[in-house]
Amino acid sequence: MKLVIGGAFQGKLPFAKKMTGKEDGWVDGAVASSEELTSASGVYDFQELVRRWLLLEEETGVTPENRLEELLQKNPEICIVTNELGYGVVPIEPFDRKWREKTGRICTELAAKADSVTRVVCGIGVLLKGEEKHD
Repeated sequence: MKLVIGGAFQGKLPFAKKMTGKEDGWVDGAVASSEELTSASGVYDFQELVRRWLLLEEETGVTPENRLEELLQKNPEICIVTNELGYGVVPIEPFDRKWREKTGRICTELAAKADSVTRVVCGIGVLLKGEEKHD
């Protein structure tokens, strides 16, 4: 699994597609089904998937961490692209604060498990963990 992080509108998805060599098979975390995630090359807007998982936890009792573990078991080669949420103003709404914190904790867990972690700023990837590919 590969993790690509960065601020909003920093060119993370184009970078991830180039890095993985996979132009197709990417799904949007805001709307992707469980089935789509298990066969996807990658998921972008992962933070929105965490939001959906938090809302589902209230209904089903299944934690986002359990959903993530299931996803990684079914699709261990997935590339996860997510916005960094912790640098802005702290949200007023309790659910938004919970979402921001949960996303950060899950991304910390993902970074520990990932083969590579890259932070993208202005379309430029900075490798934080892993080895660079030499073509």
